[in-house]
Amino acid sequence: MHNSNRGGPADPGGAAVISVDSLAKEYRVYDKPEGLLASVTGLFHRTSRLVEALRGVSLSVGKGEFVALLGPNGAGKTTFLKLLSGIITPSRGTARVLGHVPWERADDFRRRFALVMGQRNQLWWDLPAAESFRLHKEIYRIDSARFDRTRDELVDLLGVRKLMLQPVRELSLGERMKLELVAALLHEPEVLFLDEPTIGLDVVAQHTIHTFLKAVQAERRVTVVLTTHYMKDVAALCERVVVITHGSILHDGPLEEIVDRFTTHKIVTLDLDATPAAGRLERFGFPCEIRGPRATLRIDRTRIADVLPEILRSEGVRDISVEDVPLEEIVAELFRAAPNPSSPNSSAAGATA
Repeated sequence: MHNSNRGGPADPGGAAVISVDSLAKEYRVYDKPEGLLASVTGLFHRTSRLVEALRGVSLSVGKGEFVALLGPNGAGKTTFLKLLSGIITPSRGTARVLGHVPWERADDFRRRFALVMGQRNQLWWDLPAAESFRLHKEIYRIDSARFDRTRDELVDLLGVRKLMLQPVRELSLGERMKLELVAALLHEPEVLFLDEPTIGLDVVAQHTIHTFLKAVQAERRVTVVLTTHYMKDVAALCERVVVITHGSILHDGPLEEIVDRFTTHKIVTLDLDATPAAGRLERFGFPCEIRGPRATLRIDRTRIADVLPEILRSEGVRDISVEDVPLEEIVAELFRAAPNPSSPNSSAAGATA
């Protein structure tokens, strides 16, 4: 299996906007034993273990790239964004974002990036979003004319002007997320970190945010790093995908490369005149599902060119379609197949986060 911590494609016009080398983050976690006696004993003799949230990650991101970070819960995605935004410091390794070491928290750096976390609010809960926007104006010292122009442009792109004077606590999750994105972009950051911005949103809200992010990224050449569990986010927005599991990079490359590298089959769907007899389709491929006159088969990619003409010559075939294995299924299989360095069969020490 492809296993690389290599840097991805950098900006052809200059140095990488984000450059990470062997970045790692470890935590010491103290175990709390069960039972009263054990708890009392634990006050004097505490046991602990090392949790490795990130294991020596290296990559680079060029100006204007839209990169997706994929991984199961606890893979280290959010930890990675927190390191790049300077919220936490690493155990070892180096990183530079826009020429700055993030955890040094230089004022110039903080004015040039934004972080949006889908499950945390930056807007004041009991105030209208308009008041929070004005607070951002003062924090980032945005010129009044520039602030009005940028705010109006973002608000109109998302269609949320009528929500600006409504207390944030009264808004739906999707409405709040749209206003969170407006707030994050008011100071026109060069780098945008998005941690699951569409989590819990309905299809319409997801589509609106996809359209908005594509428009902003294309117009302003913002460098975007996105973590998500939704493959629709990835397919709609990102050309490059970094798969992180057990704190390490498993794959870094174009989205279509995942399909090419990690699937051996195609999904072939047949519409037939009648429900096929038992065993009739097994010579073509492994039947994954039969529902009445419709059958879905998995056929080895190398056999497709030979098998399709044979299927079409069969009696009772009304229609046929050929598709790649769904991206969700491919990525899920990647997660399952990835070796865990902290498992009993691995020589690596520690646990994943």
